[in-house]
Amino acid sequence: MSMLNITIIGLGLIGGSIGLAFKDKLQGGSIISGWDINPEVRDLSLERKVVDRISSNLADAVHDADVVFLCTPVLQMLSIVERIAPYMKKGAVLTDVGSTKQFVFEKIEQMLPPGVNYVGGHPMAGSERSGVAAADKELFMNKYYILVSSPKTPPAAIGMIRSLIALTGAIITTMDMEKHDLYAAMTSHVPHVTAAALVNLLEHLSEPEGLQLAGGGFRDTTRIAGSDADVWADICVSNCDAVADGLRKLQDLLGEVIAAAQTSDREALHTFFSKAKQRRDLIVTSLLATN
Repeated sequence: MSMLNITIIGLGLIGGSIGLAFKDKLQGGSIISGWDINPEVRDLSLERKVVDRISSNLADAVHDADVVFLCTPVLQMLSIVERIAPYMKKGAVLTDVGSTKQFVFEKIEQMLPPGVNYVGGHPMAGSERSGVAAADKELFMNKYYILVSSPKTPPAAIGMIRSLIALTGAIITTMDMEKHDLYAAMTSHVPHVTAAALVNLLEHLSEPEGLQLAGGGFRDTTRIAGSDADVWADICVSNCDAVADGLRKLQDLLGEVIAAAQTSDREALHTFFSKAKQRRDLIVTSLLATN
């Protein structure tokens, strides 16, 4: 791969992990620059060698970049693109890591100047920990990384992003953005809301000693409730229709369980849990085969 100037905007868990992966694989073959609104994050990013250089000015961070990775929460992306678009050079490629695509894709394409291309991205990787302190160069290893583009996106731009993402060890695939948002809601967004709801449910415990019963099952089920609140509030707003539809379907399922329990319909309850076990076993087997 030829020498590239790569800029990462937003040095949290995902942005920081991208920086570490590139630094590990490119071995000085490119210059990794970074920007974050938080001065402490900028300092820690340099300390952890997530980037080669840091900037407190967005225009300075992107003006010489061949590729810009936008790694902020979704609702911050449009205002960031509006600020950097005038300073991006012709031939540069902008990509993002947002969990929703329809909300931003067309708007970003329209905001970019001629000669600057956009390739949407979504790494299906994360952690209950957040921030650059939790960044890990192997975060994306053997995890799916979805790319989304439009018919007018030049193949060379897509190829450049593919080549860079391949360095992280991710499994790269492409997807229609409408399907992406639907599938992401069902497999990621709704589970995150559910995990947070289970934790908030404990507010109804009147006695602290009840927490003594919160064992491994509770920790496993709610692990992702420890994720960044800014990120997940933005995801629910930007993918509201698909998330709301998924939550209504979940509500219907829970309603069936409530009705079965209240009527002592053991057969219905057994079917509910049995179907879940069979489906989960199939999913886990499929994922293991992929990885």
